[in-house]
Amino acid sequence: MSQTEPGTRRRTWVTMAGILFVVLITATWVWRHQSGVADARSRGDRGDRAIHVVTALVTRSDVAVRLTANGTVSAQQTVAVRPQLSAMIRSVHIKEGQFVQKGEKLFTLDARTEDANLSRTEGQLAKSRADLRNAERNLERQRELFRQNFISQAALEVAENQVEGLSAQLLVDQATVQANRVARGFSEITAPIAGRTGAIPVYQGSLVQPNDALVSITQIDPINVSFTLPEREFVPLQQALAEGEVAVNVLLDAAGKQTRKGKLVFVDNAVDTASGTIGLKAEFPNADRHLWPGMFVTVTLAPRMLAGALMVPVQAVQNGPERKFVYVIGENGQANPLTVEVRWIQDGFAVIEGEGVAPGMRVVVEGAQNLRPGSGVAEVKPRSGEAGVGG
Repeated sequence: MSQTEPGTRRRTWVTMAGILFVVLITATWVWRHQSGVADARSRGDRGDRAIHVVTALVTRSDVAVRLTANGTVSAQQTVAVRPQLSAMIRSVHIKEGQFVQKGEKLFTLDARTEDANLSRTEGQLAKSRADLRNAERNLERQRELFRQNFISQAALEVAENQVEGLSAQLLVDQATVQANRVARGFSEITAPIAGRTGAIPVYQGSLVQPNDALVSITQIDPINVSFTLPEREFVPLQQALAEGEVAVNVLLDAAGKQTRKGKLVFVDNAVDTASGTIGLKAEFPNADRHLWPGMFVTVTLAPRMLAGALMVPVQAVQNGPERKFVYVIGENGQANPLTVEVRWIQDGFAVIEGEGVAPGMRVVVEGAQNLRPGSGVAEVKPRSGEAGVGG
């Protein structure tokens, strides 16, 4: 009895192990069969179903290459007004921040010393003139006496030398009077340019020296905007300037509603080696004074034109492992990649070129991430509010 029970138990375990083995093999076969059917069905669905895409046409047009840079408004001239003599200020004729015209009176200095010097030199000039006239009359008498042989040649030459010396002295006195008149004129200080005055650090009664700055005047109209562009734009700029004026626009607000139009007036004579840029200046009329020195503005200019450029929405350009490409929809409704080069990107469009690219081609703008070479596509309308697609 004790020998029969272990044998029976062993046969039971063997039978159970066999049953479990058969069940495992059956479950594995069923799982693989169902997975194969699902994969085949999925492959069949992908092969039969068209991928929805949004497309646009390749167009040809002339494109004005618009360059954008950050600019700084700068005055064409800023003059520091200084006195040219040491004197006390008698009158201040302007206020701080006032707009003045060229030649307008700014300050009057105490000129009593200059008036005295001018009067003294004018008196000396009058005396020299009288002395010269007297010497000339004496010379005429001496010449008459010499013709009558009453005086010698030496006496005549003495009279002639006296006239020549007094003539020279008269010229010196005339120059001295002129110099004093100029010095007297320095007491009236006028505006050398038209513009806006700055702070005035002196007042009536202040003693000023020739090195003291009385006020600064900044020219506001016209005004300059300084900016830089990459050095690769230097040659196109030179070519554009050779053909005529290059228009430059500035945006005064973020929305671009306030703009000013000017012209390019200066190209620096060297490229900045540290940044690889070229310095430029544009001139703008500023009668309304909306441009102010020190302001930061956005500068735009279009110095060159891409004639007959092929354009597509920038979303159509895809980045491949080596080069850029676009998906072109063929007549059979299949999408195939076409290698392109991007020459310029502007306003949501890319200017492209490449072998086989032609106007009228339909390229994929949306949905390219789901495509493979030869994929069938079905065109759908773009979502509302999207620009640069369709056609």
